[in-house]
This record gives sequence, C-alpha cells and structure tokens, in this order.
Amino acid sequence: MRFHIRLQAQRIKYDLTTKELADHLGVSVRLIQRYETGERKPNIVRLSEIADYFGVSTDYLLGRTDELDPYPRP
Repeated sequence: MRFHIRLQAQRIKYDLTTKELADHLGVSVRLIQRYETGERKPNIVRLSEIADYFGVSTDYLLGRTDELDPYPRP
C-alpha cells in the first residue's frame, strides 16, 4: 500500500476528521487532503510526527511493512 492509503485508513480507524488530524499536526486541512489523494508527500519530520500520532512505524505508513507496532515486545 502507498502512504496516502495508509494515512487515510489510520485516520478513519481512529474516527478522525481531516480537520482534527490537521489541527493536531499544526497543518492545514488542505495539506492533509493532498496527502490523502497522493498529490503531496510529507517530509521526514512530518512523516515521523504522523507515525508517532498513530503509534505506527514510518515503514508501516510507507507500505514497507504490514507490522503496525514499531516496538514489538517479546
């Protein structure tokens, strides 16, 4: 999966509006919309902030892994 699909899926999973996510990240609603349509991609700092907010790894958001938990416990 691509970033824009995973971002939207996480936002919907947590029942957030684009405005709520934008407010938390300190960005515009339009930027979140652009991320979700694939029109824009976040920089590394923003990607990390999004991953931290949802409690997933950046690799998960980028589609490099299907593992949600960035810190698996034995």
